[in-house]
Amino acid sequence: MESNEKNIHGVLAEFRNPKELIDAASAVEKSGYNKYDTYAPFPIHGMEKAMGIKESPLGWIVLGGATVGLVGAVVLMVWVMAYEYPMNISGKPLINIPIYVPIAFELTVLLSAFAAVFGMFKLNNLPRLHNPLFNVERFKKASDDGFFICIEAKDDLFSEEKVTSLLNDAGATHIETVYDK
Repeated sequence: MESNEKNIHGVLAEFRNPKELIDAASAVEKSGYNKYDTYAPFPIHGMEKAMGIKESPLGWIVLGGATVGLVGAVVLMVWVMAYEYPMNISGKPLINIPIYVPIAFELTVLLSAFAAVFGMFKLNNLPRLHNPLFNVERFKKASDDGFFICIEAKDDLFSEEKVTSLLNDAGATHIETVYDK
């Protein structure tokens, strides 16, 4: 049988209010931990700064998808209508930009939407079918009136005693070790 050390998911701490949670996140960030997250029933202004979260690359992923959609649509239509199957219809030019606009727009929107969805899945490490935090009874308060921070055991600096001491010093009202099951 494996030791409990290998089964630890992390240490979960509860705080009284958003201000204490932001202060705790700042303390955790300053201590050098990088595999942790905060949980609150509503967005807290300033949490990204306290956690040192950088701007998401999702916008660039969406821009890439939109560019591929736009360029792909125009290139395909020009190639088909002007080079591969040229047809002179009513004397109109073979490369007629106005007729490309609706199709190019639709493919730009379609591929940017796909890029947004699949980029979000990749950046958020989804699908994640189960999180051990859901086994903690107190964690149910995170969707109502609880403010939590969890430092994961995957962090290189993780030591249960040091993390517990850090969170206790940050003003946690309840600290609990979470195990994988």
